[in-house]
Amino acid sequence: MRVVLVLAMLGLLTACTNSDWRTASRESAGLALDPSIDTQASIEIYAADAFSWRGWFAVHTWLAIKKENEPEYTVYEVVGWAIKEGVPALREYQTATPDRFWYGAKPEKVLSIQGEKAAELIPRVTAAVNRYPWANEYTLFPGPNSNTFPAWVGLQVPELELDMPFRAIGSGYAD
Repeated sequence: MRVVLVLAMLGLLTACTNSDWRTASRESAGLALDPSIDTQASIEIYAADAFSWRGWFAVHTWLAIKKENEPEYTVYEVVGWAIKEGVPALREYQTATPDRFWYGAKPEKVLSIQGEKAAELIPRVTAAVNRYPWANEYTLFPGPNSNTFPAWVGLQVPELELDMPFRAIGSGYAD
């Protein structure tokens, strides 16, 4: 019986598909609108299994916005990998593919708002991002972490009607 239990545990520990971050997929999942074709404003929130074994329990979430006629999305996400070196946890970058795999894990849309409503909300979302109180902090549990960030933005802009995934551990830290 013990041998079966040990083998089962080893199987679980080696079952993670994203064990090497350097070679894990970061390609588009094909969920986002192509900004070169669809010019309308857009607000998107994505979730994907967290990296490595953490993905069994939790997701990583991030926010992408695109103003009308912009050629790329602005992506905001919180990661704690370089906090000790003085790099902020809240990162911002421009990309045409905000729906990239999270180091091998395919994302899902948590929120998607386009058109006039997105155009109206983007200035408020951006203002909330700029006020995020834990931009230089990251704690895996209970937070603040990658899930605290979009949850906090959602509280600041209730018109988003954001419903965070159950596995968004740390999203309750923002309450």
